[in-house]
Amino acid sequence: MTYPKPTLAADIAFITVHNAKLHCLLMNRDDATQVGGDWALPGKFVHEDVSLEDTAQAVALEKAGLRDVYLEQLATYGALDRDPRQRVISITYLALVPHSRIQAAIAANPALALAEVTTRWSGETGGQAQATSPEHGALALAFDHADILGDVVKRLRGKLDYSPVGLELLPKLFTLRDVQEIHEAILGQKLAKPAFRRKLLDRNLIKPTGQKEQASAFRPAELYSKTK
Repeated sequence: MTYPKPTLAADIAFITVHNAKLHCLLMNRDDATQVGGDWALPGKFVHEDVSLEDTAQAVALEKAGLRDVYLEQLATYGALDRDPRQRVISITYLALVPHSRIQAAIAANPALALAEVTTRWSGETGGQAQATSPEHGALALAFDHADILGDVVKRLRGKLDYSPVGLELLPKLFTLRDVQEIHEAILGQKLAKPAFRRKLLDRNLIKPTGQKEQASAFRPAELYSKTK
């Protein structure tokens, strides 16, 4: 007996923080009428002789020109109607990338754009996320990628309290102000500075370097690095 084989894809939600807001990297589609939207997360089909992890790394390199990024598997999406063209199951990954690296990816590929990610829900309630850009306004997302972006926000908010995941969005050297900005962007709310900094330092996730930031609009602040 033979069995029909669904198509398997690997998609990546590249996440960064820009201007104190959560953003994602999207790719313009030229088949919007077929897939239900003009914009989508970068991805590609998985070949039989290539592992999922290698396919995800290939997406990062081929679609965004990125190597050595923080990647974790988010979830599997397999709704029967998620792709109107054929049965496609997506293994979706979450990638956290400092904004400077995302900028370089966009400069090298005109099909890419940076979009702000917002939700209509707070905390870890869950639901779809919206993507907007200054150039294009509200973006129509293909497939189920609005749901996937909502899951990305939910995952990040859930991990902030017990992991250093937010630090992956920072350059090698950063200020306490930078760390708080990352957390506020993910949570979608302002945090009390004294309490946040005390909690952050108590967790020993970062260490002072003895250096000061340069050319700052604020009083030069001490620079930190990750402890691991």
